[in-house]
Amino acid sequence: MQSVEEDKVTSQPRILCFAGSLRKDSLNKKLVKIAMAGAQKEGVETTYIDLKEYPLPVYDGDLEAESGLPENAKKLKAIMKEHQGFLLACPEYNSSISGALKNAIDWTSRPEPGEKPLVCYSGKIAGIMAASPGGLGGLRGLVAVRSILENIGMMVVPQQVAVASALDAFDEDGNLQDPKRQASVEEIGNRVASIAAKLFSSQSTTTSA
Repeated sequence: MQSVEEDKVTSQPRILCFAGSLRKDSLNKKLVKIAMAGAQKEGVETTYIDLKEYPLPVYDGDLEAESGLPENAKKLKAIMKEHQGFLLACPEYNSSISGALKNAIDWTSRPEPGEKPLVCYSGKIAGIMAASPGGLGGLRGLVAVRSILENIGMMVVPQQVAVASALDAFDEDGNLQDPKRQASVEEIGNRVASIAAKLFSSQSTTTSA
């Protein structure tokens, strides 16, 4: 797994993996690591981050105008810009996207001086999934996440998984007890990695031409 601290030229695409939850024992943190394993099987580099390590104030345009982006927003942007694809596990809060995830997107979508709009997101590939103790598995939240990501320029793969009754869905090792569901989550990671590899190859060819 690629370390966040490493900063090097890579010959293959990189996939950033994180959950929209801050809770230590988050079900969605477990879920995104399964998708990450699927991406690794495709041979790409992966990076896992925890949003809890990048605390941010609620987005405030006045704060941005007065002092620019918070330091943790800059750090997140730097990480995101180094990756060609994202895997996001998205908890459902009140039938929609979590506040932590929305706030992280709001800050990292803001351009800095001399920077293209939506540089962290535009033209990149994403895979989304959710886990919830409820009966719908976070499905309603995924609708909101997909809409946001597509509207800020990302391509979101059609495959998605919503794990219902998730308190009983994982084993002691963090894997899903249902082999078919485990394979479906891994396939999201594999699919994102495969598309990212093609995009990366195309961009590399264009740059070399």
